[in-house]
Parts: sequence; structure tokens; C-alpha cells
Amino acid sequence: MTHSTENLFVLIVKYIRPAAEVEARRLEHREWLDVYYRSGQFLVSGPQVPRDGGIILAKGGTREEWQKTTLEDPFVIAGVAEYEVIEFEPVKRHPTLDLPGVAAVE
Repeated sequence: MTHSTENLFVLIVKYIRPAAEVEARRLEHREWLDVYYRSGQFLVSGPQVPRDGGIILAKGGTREEWQKTTLEDPFVIAGVAEYEVIEFEPVKRHPTLDLPGVAAVE
């Protein structure tokens, strides 16, 4: 089955250093996130529960591009976190989420 939409990406952040070291970089990390929100590439993000990492839902680009982009996160630059990038093909969505080419469930 072929779809005419961009794939989505789940960027999973895993903290690899103590919480205090992560917290020291949180403001820089959030400023980095804002760049991608403003470009329309990040859709939603937040910490995992328990707070041992985070999740970002992104659209556009390729897995390879997102893997490279995550290396620019201040968390990664500081050595306090690492990423896993998972690509998926959306086939259904809530009507309030704007994803052209993906069927909305009313």
C-alpha cells in the first residue's frame, strides 16, 4: 500500500547521566527544540514517566537526517543523553492533527 504523506518519526531520548547533569542543560535543550517547532517539524514533545528520557514526534525528512539532527541537541553535545530514531508510516489520525494524505477518523 502506498500513501502520499510524509512519514513520522519518534525520537526517543534516553538520559545516560545523572539527573542534575541533564537538568543543567535543559534550557539549552528546550531552545534547540523551539527551532524545530518553529520550522513545523516537531509536533509534540515531553519527558517520559518516570523522567529517564523524553519523546519527540517529528515529521519530514529521513531517518538519516533525524539521526544527524539529534547530534546537535545540547543534551547529546554535553554527553548526558542519546537518541533512538524510529520511523513510521501514519495511516490514521485524529481530525485536529494536520497531516495531509492521512485519513482522519471522525
